[in-house]
Amino acid sequence: MSRRLPPLNSLKAFEAAARHLSFTRAAAELNVTQAAISHQIKGLEDRLGVLLFRRLNRTLLLTDEGQSLLPPLSDALDMLASAVARLARQDQAGVLTLSTLDSIAASWLVPRIGKFRALHPDIDVRISSSDDIVDFSSGDIDMALRYSHGKYPGMENILLMSESLFPVVSPLLLEKIGPLEKPSDLMHFPLLHDDMRDDWAAWMEAAGVSGIDVSRGPSFSHSNHVVQAAVAGEGVALGRSVLVVDNLSAGLLLRPFDIELKAKHAYCAVYPKFTAGRPKVIAFRDWLIGEAAETQSRFADLAGGKT
Repeated sequence: MSRRLPPLNSLKAFEAAARHLSFTRAAAELNVTQAAISHQIKGLEDRLGVLLFRRLNRTLLLTDEGQSLLPPLSDALDMLASAVARLARQDQAGVLTLSTLDSIAASWLVPRIGKFRALHPDIDVRISSSDDIVDFSSGDIDMALRYSHGKYPGMENILLMSESLFPVVSPLLLEKIGPLEKPSDLMHFPLLHDDMRDDWAAWMEAAGVSGIDVSRGPSFSHSNHVVQAAVAGEGVALGRSVLVVDNLSAGLLLRPFDIELKAKHAYCAVYPKFTAGRPKVIAFRDWLIGEAAETQSRFADLAGGKT
């Protein structure tokens, strides 16, 4: 439906002047000059083909047409202001929907999300676990937390955490099988795999170990399932630093060797540029940056002490 309306500024100028019955006070309210108010109202009168004000000496009065226009126009502007304010409140609070991988959600994000809720009780974070590329144009997703090369044209892209890979083992498994004193001892242990099965071969090469069949052992579709299996003593996992840092801190997993591989990808927060100024997006982005920095620092401390 086509709406043939006068310019909004002229309607605002008329409504303010009609309420105050003063061009001077209307100009002060709208932060413009009195001449600008007079110009806007003259343009509106010309467009409508009627006079809206009657000027008597120093007194400003509404004509019948002006009196007819003022109430519905005031109501319409109030409704518009309420809608804008409501939208602003939604940006400051309400729901923030995050798309992320199941592995980082389960192993890192979910155990920390209560800290964000304590800081921002008016923002409800809804986590949607998916490996699919996010279509931000649908409006269903506010931000994505991804493990990638970090190239997202046209998007805001915040690098959060890099990652390294190294063997981790449960104390339960060491009690069952025996010590892991050197990399070649891995031949006596079951190896756990995620979808990136070549990583074990790359680590063995970096450790200078040969003669071990790195294809053997259980395989899981998600890295957090590998971590869970390692904690349960099902085998030795090639742990990803971000995903195992909490288990290392708690002593549920041990890191027997210093040798590590630097991951090719990193964890990034991604969101459309047009949402970058929204308070809830800023709040969650800044919280992610802080938590990521704390995680990296804590892992560096653990690596120094080699848990």
